Amino acid sequence: MNTIAFQTLGCKLNFSETATLSRLFIEQGYQKVGFNQASDVYVINTCSVTEEADKKCRQVIRKAIRQNPEATVIVTGCFAQLKPKEIINIPGVSLVLGANEKLDFNRYLAHIQGQKTPETHTCEINEVDRYFAAHSLSERTRSFLKVQDGCDYPCTYCTIPKARGKSRNATVESIRVQAESIAAKGIRELILTGVNIGDFGKSTGESFFDLIKALEQVKGIDRIRISSIEPNLLTDEMLDHIAKSKVIMPHFHIPLQSGSDTVLRLMKRRYNTKIFIEKIERINRLMPHAAIGIDVIVGFPGETDELFEETELLLNSLEFMNLHVFSYSERPGTPASTYEHKVGETEKQHRSQILHRISDKKQRAFNEKFLNSERVVLVENKHRNGNWYGFTDNYIKVELQGENIKTNQFINVQMIKQNTDLSVVGRENQTLV
Repeated sequence: MNTIAFQTLGCKLNFSETATLSRLFIEQGYQKVGFNQASDVYVINTCSVTEEADKKCRQVIRKAIRQNPEATVIVTGCFAQLKPKEIINIPGVSLVLGANEKLDFNRYLAHIQGQKTPETHTCEINEVDRYFAAHSLSERTRSFLKVQDGCDYPCTYCTIPKARGKSRNATVESIRVQAESIAAKGIRELILTGVNIGDFGKSTGESFFDLIKALEQVKGIDRIRISSIEPNLLTDEMLDHIAKSKVIMPHFHIPLQSGSDTVLRLMKRRYNTKIFIEKIERINRLMPHAAIGIDVIVGFPGETDELFEETELLLNSLEFMNLHVFSYSERPGTPASTYEHKVGETEKQHRSQILHRISDKKQRAFNEKFLNSERVVLVENKHRNGNWYGFTDNYIKVELQGENIKTNQFINVQMIKQNTDLSVVGRENQTLV
């Protein structure tokens, strides 16, 4: 039995695609092993969102080659699509597959079965126009379900449209059938993933709102979470519906990127701060218990101290759960890479630290609102310390103790106190199902 190891870098969309590939190989008789082990085949699904991501990809590729110099090393994903020649020239890499070939399983098999020596190199990169379905099953409580791929937005700092192609998707019906098969395996939570999921429907004449209403009806799926969605695509109609839904969780991940309209224009984002503020305030008005995570980039070219202060002031004024802070990373070939007035690395780190402090303050305040109240937790797994953990509907991580607690169980929990890691200690009140 040939062994195969997988490594996924980057987003949850990559994770769902790797999980799909993994199942296909196992069905063909391959034995899956950990990536730190010697293996006959390594498949590395890469990211290229920042220079640091590119560096990590190179490190992981070389690690696989060191572990077994005779192995078949296959590299795919965004870094492969954007820099195939660089990768194929790394001694020991035998196959580079672009985004169009990433989930074309027969290409993997043909190469592995036809390969004669580790020196056999193949590079297959084409224009990205295909859509492949994907979902994960390795986590027993939740599945990351791919619903959309590609992006048509012209953000000046981003290479993802080049790496992933134009926005495209499968039909609502085909995704609903996928969700039913996931539910049949006992998984109770779906996380809808994609590159720009709010843009769903461009290739089928449907809408993201159509999709969530259809998935809401799938029996066995008790929770649906929406991954990152652009504020201009999160419609009032959709928010009104989610506020009344028992299945779609009050949990939003919304990119801001900058609290300065000047910087947003430089980024070519499709909204301004007024639209963003209105969206956050509407969510809080309709769903006071909702969790909102916000993406922010610091150090974009042209972001002066004064413009950064606009971001800082805006974030301090808003009510949300936490921030995901990214330092601007110059991507070759993007318009932003030619912009003047670069921000130094030391200043980027300083601004990042300021926003991380705001994030911690907001997370603590959010958690404190729910102390001494009850919320329903879906139990996920055990910590190393022997305690269980799970998440509330509004994505508070809760730590639990109990002999009868099990994975994939819904438990009504009394929220007791906040831990230093910003999780919450809970006490089991009632096991629901």
